[in-house]
Amino acid sequence: MKRLTLSLALTLSLFVSACASAPPKQQENACKFLKENKAWYRALRSSAKKWGAPIGLQLAIIRQESSFEHKAKPDRGKRRMLGLLPGKRPSSAYGYAQALDGTWNEYKKATGNNGAERYDFDDATDFIGWYVAQTGKRTGISQYNYRGHYLAYHEGAGGYLRGSWKNKNWLINTANRVHSNADRYETQVQGCKKKLQRRWLF
Repeated sequence: MKRLTLSLALTLSLFVSACASAPPKQQENACKFLKENKAWYRALRSSAKKWGAPIGLQLAIIRQESSFEHKAKPDRGKRRMLGLLPGKRPSSAYGYAQALDGTWNEYKKATGNNGAERYDFDDATDFIGWYVAQTGKRTGISQYNYRGHYLAYHEGAGGYLRGSWKNKNWLINTANRVHSNADRYETQVQGCKKKLQRRWLF
């Protein structure tokens, strides 16, 4: 009986873990998918309180960068000579936040979060909060300037200040989309945060 109970508990644990890492099917309504995964909401709220990065901005960046896929990687190109075999990936970006190897290592060193993993939602939201806080200090981008923060997220603080994004219409359009999503998510979460903060009763 004990073995059966242990086996059932392990199966349930693996099932919950698999569901938690699966991208939301409906990504337009933050209240809906955060209600289904309150651990995500707790991670987002913790990062927002710690770093000042609005929950809506965190969600919009994750959606744009990985579509909430925890092990997302950039698409491979095609090898020039053969045209059929996959080539190298264009960067080392990985995980929810699509953080690069170097930037992720910088984050771990700066925060002391040495065990952080890019496929972990808690670590990814903390990374985004940290990054937004650092670039905000360097560039003067205000907390709710979602467009500006995404441009700096993509180009780095130095690139943003140099205006490296100004001739990249595709990036400007993407930043505008991120701003729109962030604004909508922030409004949605503010409207349902009391429900999201309720504790589950078992």
